[in-house]
Amino acid sequence: MMFTLLWTDIMVWLLVAAFVAWGWVISRSPQVKKQWRDIFRSSIAMASAVILFFYLFFTLLDSIHLRLAKESSDQQTTQYGKMVSLLDLMFEENIKHAERTYSAPFATHEYAQSIVVENGVTKQVYLPLKHVSKEGDLWKHSLFALGVGLLLSLALILVHIFWRNRENFKEACYNVFKGKTLLPWRTAYVTFAVLFMSFVWLYMLSDMYHVLGTDKVGGDVLYQSFKSIRTGVLIGILTTLIMLPVSIILGVSAGYFGGWIDDVIQYLYTTLSSIPGVLLIAAGVLSMQVMMDNNPTWFESTLERSDLRLLFLIIILGVTSWTGLCRLLRAETLKISQIEFVTAAKAFGVGKWTIIRRHIVPNLMHIILISVVLDFSGLVLAEAVLSYVGVGVDPTMHSWGNMINQARLEMAREPMVWWSLFSAFVFMFILVLAANLLSDRIQKVLDPRNKI
Repeated sequence: MMFTLLWTDIMVWLLVAAFVAWGWVISRSPQVKKQWRDIFRSSIAMASAVILFFYLFFTLLDSIHLRLAKESSDQQTTQYGKMVSLLDLMFEENIKHAERTYSAPFATHEYAQSIVVENGVTKQVYLPLKHVSKEGDLWKHSLFALGVGLLLSLALILVHIFWRNRENFKEACYNVFKGKTLLPWRTAYVTFAVLFMSFVWLYMLSDMYHVLGTDKVGGDVLYQSFKSIRTGVLIGILTTLIMLPVSIILGVSAGYFGGWIDDVIQYLYTTLSSIPGVLLIAAGVLSMQVMMDNNPTWFESTLERSDLRLLFLIIILGVTSWTGLCRLLRAETLKISQIEFVTAAKAFGVGKWTIIRRHIVPNLMHIILISVVLDFSGLVLAEAVLSYVGVGVDPTMHSWGNMINQARLEMAREPMVWWSLFSAFVFMFILVLAANLLSDRIQKVLDPRNKI
């Protein structure tokens, strides 16, 4: 076994390290800790955070790639197979057990009739699926899977409670059960249990059924839906983090320094905003595609090619989406720079960069955090739209946009094939809804205007 890293894997794990460092910084500031406690005192915010961490877990699981050793006649050299992720290994049976064509969720036969010849007679019949349980009791297996999920989730919850309160474990369990904790841990644990039980139910039944059906070539839609999580989360998070430094530096510089610096930055983002966003992104993606087609030796596999296209798409989206936040930060900086404490700092001879670091940027953090979460939701939806029109991620990469794009013709056939679109919609809807609900709570707590 040999671990390998894609470009986006490196960015993901650097991002995890940055989040850990940020959490350590927050833990050293009582004021910031209090603000985040106030955010998570809301049950909706706590439930939304659990959902987002659930999606992040599958993103990390799909960001650990490796090559498994293959059996070889030459014992002196080790040969490795194709690159797979831990998520691929988890759904290995779903990948292998591909059917011939469409099948509905939990079906035992194909969705459309096929023409067969039996004893010289031509018939139209529904052929049975090859990799489903023909005699299994769905309700019995469902109850068993939900029971396993409940027991495992309760075990993990008890471990977490014990880790948080080792000295008063029984009292902590009682307080959580009665909802008497400072933070709504009961809501968090219930949300986690529901998500965990749902995943265990889907995963265990996927050994006997195609629980979300199959697509045109017989691929399992459940595997495609979970595989698409990484694409959506990466585009939402990494694009936001690429455009964030540009927006902060240019927005604060334009608002604080003014003069020709303000004129140049205004001209830059006004010119960029005047170009239709989809047109600009399409031009960048197509130029990148031509470059990749002219240099096929850059890639050893299709996975590396699609990963590089994803990285370029993230960069293009980051370059084209910083203007809105930059304009907002410029306006807010103009207002803050005229407030008394900034004027007093200037009178005492405090340096400009010190004023920006200590007075301007901290008072912009509520706008930055709110914009980050809102932009995350918009970028997840943008990936679906761009892939739908053909300028998104590589067609070979799993994404909700590609699933929707492939489903548009399936909706027009008779009988209608609805489950690919439905699965992509549900997974994307839950992620975007959780991000929006969390951003509403962040805005309510961090926005100074709400405290007046």
